[in-house]
Amino acid sequence: MAEPSSSQTGPDFAEGVPLEDIVEGGMVTGHVGDEPALLVRQGGELFAVGAMCTHYGAPLGSGLLVDGTIRCPWHHACFNVRTGQALRPPALNDLKCWLVEQRGGRALVREALPTARPPTLAAAGLPESVVIVGGGAAGYAAAQTLRREGYQRPVTILSADPALPYDRPNLSKDYLAGTAQSDWIPLRSPAFYEDHRIDVRCESRVIKLDPAQRVLTLSDDSRVTYGALLLATGAEPIRLAVPGATLPHVSLLRTLADCDAMIDRIGAAHRCVVVGASFIGLEVAASLRGRGLEVQVVAPEARPMERILGAALGDMVRALHESHGVVFHLGTTVTKIEPDRVKLSTGKELAADLVVTGIGVRPEVVVAKEAGLAVDRGVVVDGFLQTNVPNIYAAGDIARWPDQRTGDHIRVEHWVVAERQGVVAARNILGQRQRFTAVPFFWSQHYDTRINYVGHAEQWDRVEIDGDPAARDCMVTYRRNNKRLAVATVGRDLESLRAEVAFEQEASV
Repeated sequence: MAEPSSSQTGPDFAEGVPLEDIVEGGMVTGHVGDEPALLVRQGGELFAVGAMCTHYGAPLGSGLLVDGTIRCPWHHACFNVRTGQALRPPALNDLKCWLVEQRGGRALVREALPTARPPTLAAAGLPESVVIVGGGAAGYAAAQTLRREGYQRPVTILSADPALPYDRPNLSKDYLAGTAQSDWIPLRSPAFYEDHRIDVRCESRVIKLDPAQRVLTLSDDSRVTYGALLLATGAEPIRLAVPGATLPHVSLLRTLADCDAMIDRIGAAHRCVVVGASFIGLEVAASLRGRGLEVQVVAPEARPMERILGAALGDMVRALHESHGVVFHLGTTVTKIEPDRVKLSTGKELAADLVVTGIGVRPEVVVAKEAGLAVDRGVVVDGFLQTNVPNIYAAGDIARWPDQRTGDHIRVEHWVVAERQGVVAARNILGQRQRFTAVPFFWSQHYDTRINYVGHAEQWDRVEIDGDPAARDCMVTYRRNNKRLAVATVGRDLESLRAEVAFEQEASV
């Protein structure tokens, strides 16, 4: 995925910076030649690393330093300040690092340090092969991690999608809005998979799993054997069940193909009805308003996203969209779709030449269930993301895991969670026995406003609001039985990072 370019700012580190300008626990933004860089002092040592997050190019100087790591203020990627290693998704690549020399009361940045090489793993005890079912966030992250950890045996991704793994969150945001180029969307080039010997088989749908024989059957009747298996099949969108829901101008947004088809229709469309006031639905609404379409949103709830964010942020989101011209029809449902209009349960009719439905998803667990894996509103896994069947793991939207902070088994449908689970599952396939303890995180973008959410609160009995949601500057805390479960922030990136760190510390205790 392409990174935004950055002009040079701050001092030239090759010429040196006075040591007194770099305080303990602080960062100085500058550059090394044409490359933006940070000078960091932590634990009395000095480090020089790249200044831009390798995910979307966020300025890491606005992030948070914690125990030898630097965290991205936008989407909570995490890097080692000593080595530049990307420790946590959504970062794709490591940061560049340079040698730092102290001389004459100044810190001078010298030559770039060599990139770390994967370790050499002894073959004994490792699976003969790893097969990953699903080419989304969890599947891609797992495959990359296997190679980063030094696994040399065959790695295969079986993906039902016709495209190589891509940046799914961008589909409803910048890509649909037309502000992200198509070359931003693939997570990696075809050459990456070839160079890392990752066999990605697109349009390969698994229809049967035989755990006893360790065999997968595909829709074309071909068979694939595995040594260890990761199920990362994701979720499928719930389809609207009303007359007219299958008309050509009615769209879902789940895949890159869905998004491209919608973009093709936009040129001839003027009026869109979005069915569902979910994150996806409202991000689509924002993107289509950016393209100049008239947009109306239909949903049964009283406030958009109230179930996840509560009343105050629900009102903020509605007001934000209304300020951009979106019209809401809440407390109602669609009863019929016609070629040029949508009929509502209230009797009202809305003109529409494009209809987008976003009414939720369900985990794809049929194959797992038929194979005898434990399923309960998702594939049940233990704290190491292993199913009840040896050598089979699950990650991403389908995985229901024991959350150490709340004591509940939870399932979370968010991109970053899926990536982080893919990393942990891969390490456990290699025998590392790493417990999955990452704090759930997601972000949602609406016009120029981003909502960051850390933690997990399916229910709460108290909401605390610091700041003013109407001014898009606030931190909202969700509690149950006086325990802080989750924090949502608008315009307070550092507060979101600090909340994540606090949750991590609770989990470790």
